[in-house]
Amino acid sequence: MMENGGNEVLTGTRSAEEWLSHARELVPLALNKAREVKGFPGRWKMIISKLEQIPSRLSDLSSHPCFSKNALCKEQLQSVSKTLKEVIELAEFCVGEKYEGKLRMQSNLDALSGKLDLNLRDCGLLIKTGVLGEATLPLAMAGSSTEPEAAAHGNIRELLARLQIGHLEAKHKALDSLVEGMKEDEKNVLSVMGRSNIAALVQLLTATSPRIREKTVTVICSLAESGSCENWLVSEGVLPPLIRLVESGSAVGKEKATISLQRLSMSEEAARAIVGHGGVRPLIEICQTGDSVSQAASASTLKNISAVPEVRQTLAEEGIVKVMINLLDCGILLGSKEYAAECLQNLTACNDNLRRSVISEGGIRSLLAYLAGPLPQESAVGALRNLVGSVSMEVLVSLGFLPCVVHVLKSGSLGAQQAAASAICRVCSSTEMKKLIGEAGCIPLLVKMLEAKSNSAREVAAQAISSLMTLSHNCREVKRDDKSVPYLVQLLDPSPQNTAKKYAVCCLGLLCSSKKCKKLMVSYGAIGYLKKLTEMDIPGTKKLLERLERGKLRSFFTRK
Repeated sequence: MMENGGNEVLTGTRSAEEWLSHARELVPLALNKAREVKGFPGRWKMIISKLEQIPSRLSDLSSHPCFSKNALCKEQLQSVSKTLKEVIELAEFCVGEKYEGKLRMQSNLDALSGKLDLNLRDCGLLIKTGVLGEATLPLAMAGSSTEPEAAAHGNIRELLARLQIGHLEAKHKALDSLVEGMKEDEKNVLSVMGRSNIAALVQLLTATSPRIREKTVTVICSLAESGSCENWLVSEGVLPPLIRLVESGSAVGKEKATISLQRLSMSEEAARAIVGHGGVRPLIEICQTGDSVSQAASASTLKNISAVPEVRQTLAEEGIVKVMINLLDCGILLGSKEYAAECLQNLTACNDNLRRSVISEGGIRSLLAYLAGPLPQESAVGALRNLVGSVSMEVLVSLGFLPCVVHVLKSGSLGAQQAAASAICRVCSSTEMKKLIGEAGCIPLLVKMLEAKSNSAREVAAQAISSLMTLSHNCREVKRDDKSVPYLVQLLDPSPQNTAKKYAVCCLGLLCSSKKCKKLMVSYGAIGYLKKLTEMDIPGTKKLLERLERGKLRSFFTRK
């Protein structure tokens, strides 16, 4: 075989057609040699069956119209030829019994069988990936303004095809190029990414090389964050290998895998699957020991999972409550604390056992401490709202609940203010608590909320005020606020979108004992609204309307 000498240089200059011819010549030679072998019958029978499949694969490859124009075809034919030569060589050794040890030859034959499998698979994949059809695209579009883009797409498709064919080292090189390509132009790469490419990447997540796993998860993280491939990633089985990387990957591998799970867990189906594949425990461990980015991504993933009601008990059994409270106290990034608060809000939404668990672990104290910051977050107020009904008034007051609520009503977002008003509604069961809330200065802040743009915010503010006003001191506080009557009259609007009208009627009914307030109600058009509301059977409407009309009539005769 002179190819090992001077002719080796010529192999690089052969065309795809020449390599095809060379491979076709080698197939019968390899088959004849293989059939001569008497030893290792089982292994050689397997090798022969694979050799017999090669001609049809070569025929499929060569019949493609773009066969001769793609470097991958040429490389594949070179690989097939090299394997066929190895068949001939090993067959000659076996026939002449010129091998060193039976076990070594068995190992060599097993390796050869694996190479034939790889060649057969890769020939099929070259057709299936569609990469051959891309080879002529830039030429066909010569002179077109999109030629550079078409050429780039062809190059990317070839790279993606290389992830599926050949040996691990070749895939490693393709992966390097793909990582660089995504850094330069991620949009271009995503535009040509197909399901088979996703499947190939998912398989590389379990490669034996840590470097390949790390680079693969970097690409998958970009794909997950792009928002264009989540369904393919999950259906191709990306979750189990990502979870294993979170458990035992390198620092970069853990970070990228956790960020990928963060994005994918936004789907309820994927969130359930993460739990099913044992993902909760490693994510909790990252919350306790990970760096700032991984910790935040892990907390966000667990927050997403906690939004699925049926898995909350599993989360609790894995110790999530204590971990989230600890994050609220000691999280590295503000984002981690916010995700922890949202997770606690989800966990306590409708489960009394979980509420008790959060309370017993000191959750209320931690939430109040977190809310003392300059921008109190809605999620933390929501978690607090879920818990306040499960503890005594004395405990809440001693922990500083009232100053916290005032702070949220003054400085929080509208969503946070709404959650605070809802919390007030839940604790207003006793006269003493109503008195303390009024004295804390909540009423003017709740009145101000009545002009909010959000209908639900107006509704809960009106509900809180109506509950507080059953105490005469609080009722006087509402009367003293010049804006209270105008805002409440506006909430008599009979439109279906206005869900605060029944609370507005209740509040105005309590203010009706004041002549000044009655005059204001009439002047702001309350009678017209109430006439419409009487037809809708809103409780208290008829009585309030009669009182206003009676007062208006009396005023008319007095003027006469």
